[in-house]
Amino acid sequence: MDTITDQGLYRLMTWLSPTFPVGAFAYSHGLEYAVETEAVKDAASLTDWVGGILSFGAGRVDASLFRAGWEAIQADDDERLAWVVERADVLRGTAEMALESSAQGRAFLETLLRAWPHPRLARWYDDLVFQGREPAYGVAVAVACALTGVPLRAALLAYLNAFAANLVSAGVRLVPLGQTDGQRTLAALEADISAAVDAALGRDPDDLGSAALTVDWMSIQHETQYTRLFRS
Repeated sequence: MDTITDQGLYRLMTWLSPTFPVGAFAYSHGLEYAVETEAVKDAASLTDWVGGILSFGAGRVDASLFRAGWEAIQADDDERLAWVVERADVLRGTAEMALESSAQGRAFLETLLRAWPHPRLARWYDDLVFQGREPAYGVAVAVACALTGVPLRAALLAYLNAFAANLVSAGVRLVPLGQTDGQRTLAALEADISAAVDAALGRDPDDLGSAALTVDWMSIQHETQYTRLFRS
């Protein structure tokens, strides 16, 4: 299943639009403290920062979990989906990163159930409530895309692009940068996003983990940052 339908494309663009009510604008993934310490101070360092997260940090983890969640729905494998949900729940480096993922995941899923109801999605939501687990944002998007028939590669590419675009938007506001610099940053990240998709689809889905210790440390410091605009 490689061809995306008009319906699938419409929903993918809508669900990952900045206007979709998941509150993505409220999270910086530790970037706010990185700007405070001048680890990120211009377009070049912002590009490196976001590219590193895609290759070695939460972007890498989420890409693998996205793939696993999409494939579990396609295989109608509830046990595998439960495994994905559990891993996504625990593979967060800090409390704020866990909040960032779970809060957006919950908002995404609840909005979908109201605007694009689907019986399989409703059943999954009930299972999560019963287990006392929150849906990770990436897994929630993957499940919705699989149920709609959006091809895996297109869905994952769009998800990682939205993730990177949100971080760039935060950087534009925090550094601050001009809008053109923000677009130059996104243009520079195009190859990184494509490579992250290729890597996720090429490696063993169980090959999970990250190596972005500085990002995690910035997130930890952000928890007690004196003045801050973002929730993470």
